[in-house]
Amino acid sequence: MAKKDYYQVLGVNNSSEERDIKKAYKRLAMKYHPDRNQGDKNAEKKFKEIKEAYEILTDPKKRTAYDQYGHSAFEQGSTNSSFSHSFSTTADFGDIFGDVFGDIFGNGRQQRARQGSDLRYNMELTLEEAVRGITKEITIPSLQKCKMCHGSGSKSGSLSQNCPSCRGKGQIHIRKGFFTVQQNCSTCQGSGSVIKSPCNICRGAGRIEKSKILSVKIPSGIDTNDQIRLNNEGEAGANGAKSGDLYVQIKVKKHPIFEREENNLYCEVPINFSMAALGGEIEVPTLDGRVKLKIPTETQSGKLFRIRGRGVKSVRSGTQGDLLCRVVVETPVNLNEKQRYLLHELGESFGGFKGERNSPKSKRFFDGVKRFFDELRGY
Repeated sequence: MAKKDYYQVLGVNNSSEERDIKKAYKRLAMKYHPDRNQGDKNAEKKFKEIKEAYEILTDPKKRTAYDQYGHSAFEQGSTNSSFSHSFSTTADFGDIFGDVFGDIFGNGRQQRARQGSDLRYNMELTLEEAVRGITKEITIPSLQKCKMCHGSGSKSGSLSQNCPSCRGKGQIHIRKGFFTVQQNCSTCQGSGSVIKSPCNICRGAGRIEKSKILSVKIPSGIDTNDQIRLNNEGEAGANGAKSGDLYVQIKVKKHPIFEREENNLYCEVPINFSMAALGGEIEVPTLDGRVKLKIPTETQSGKLFRIRGRGVKSVRSGTQGDLLCRVVVETPVNLNEKQRYLLHELGESFGGFKGERNSPKSKRFFDGVKRFFDELRGY
């Protein structure tokens, strides 16, 4: 009976990489292993086929020969190849599934130097600080490399040695039934080495908990959600590795006068109705002091005035934003008798609440209302 194609046996194709072949083998071997199918001759036969295909296709020389000559490359007396092999029905699950359980209980390699974690510091700024820029000192609690042992964890002049329990591998194998699993060595915690003479300062950890003070230069024009990155100012790496970075996250506090939108500033400026009607000049605030703003006659409430170059300088492009002032016409309160009389006389002079001559918005509004009802009645 002709043998099945090795690639078909494992459910892969002839262009599959070795890792894909190993995955397919592990999946099928788990299913058909004799220890899990005791007395099942078909499973035993299937397992032999799987193991045979796996041993051929994971050996580069054998795979090349198989791709060229097929099964004849391994027949006795074949002139195409000198390869020979034998198969058994037994296989250690630790060999078959070592990589799988290695991912669960440890990767089977010595623990390497690991870069420290990045840290984040949340910083609140006033609008003035964000616009003008400032240098701030911050205190950061973190794990830092021990200066006494330079992160090695050993006393000066003392070296770490291979762990006697795992012989420097960092992993130990434990047999559980037909499983052989590997897990971190409890003696060295997976590092593969033990410290004979621990550092007196860090007690062998290589890092110590410590707070540090940093000066952070805040550039002018920075805004909420911007970040400042400080290289190597994060947590110290394990086993002497490089430190992480520190990210300063910016949040600008709400200002009582100004609102910021990108590089422009907005503010509301109240004026009385006589100023709005007759015009004049008022002082408005900026972040650099006061400036004069000319109010033209007959200014309506909500009118927006732009003062160029009084906004925020962009932290990226360097362009200067503007200050936009929205005037709000206030209704006078706490009137005395004389003021009430004068306002009454003024209102009479307008010719009623419609204000056809003096209140253009009122006239347009009431004319529109009249047309609406006329059309509704069919006039």
